[in-house]
Amino acid sequence: MAWQRHIPALASAVAGVRQASDAWDAVSDSLCDGDGWPVDEQRYEDGKVKRDAEAWRHVEVFLDHGPEVLAGVRAAARAADYVEGPISEDLRSLRGIDRTLEHAAKLQREWDQIMALMDASLPGSRKLYEGQAKEERNADGWHYADELAIRGPALVRAADHLARRAGTEQSAHTERARAALTRSASGHRGALPASPPAPPAPGPPVPGRSR
Repeated sequence: MAWQRHIPALASAVAGVRQASDAWDAVSDSLCDGDGWPVDEQRYEDGKVKRDAEAWRHVEVFLDHGPEVLAGVRAAARAADYVEGPISEDLRSLRGIDRTLEHAAKLQREWDQIMALMDASLPGSRKLYEGQAKEERNADGWHYADELAIRGPALVRAADHLARRAGTEQSAHTERARAALTRSASGHRGALPASPPAPPAPGPPVPGRSR
């Protein structure tokens, strides 16, 4: 279960997106009037840019670790886990996370292609336009960051539960195997060595011939 080592990274990414969102929510209202329109558009825009950049950083963590954990969870989950039990609701809520990860990955590929095109066709243009292109990518990615902050905790909880269950079952299996070996070794030590087979009985004497 190599995928379980990625669980802490996903948990940290979920917390990071939420922290970026909460930090923005704490100040955004103060930058708007009673109708919700920004009174200081520059500060408002700068705040959103900062939020989006921080959130996208954690989306990249999801892209690095999320698909492997999701595949591991679905391989380890049993049919009964979807019906009842502590992670049944979490498993059902993961149905849409595939699309979110796919869309975020597509956005990242498009960004990589744009940067590669700049480097190939317009040397030096990357320095001029990378910042603006990055802001646009981060702004488009905020929607996916927000969705991952909603569905991500379900993935983390399900993965953690299944990893702990697998560990418990593996420990029990190991303990049973150890006990079986102990019983087997103890049985061999207590057994008496087998007696050697008795030699075959001699046959009747062969009568001598007369001359």
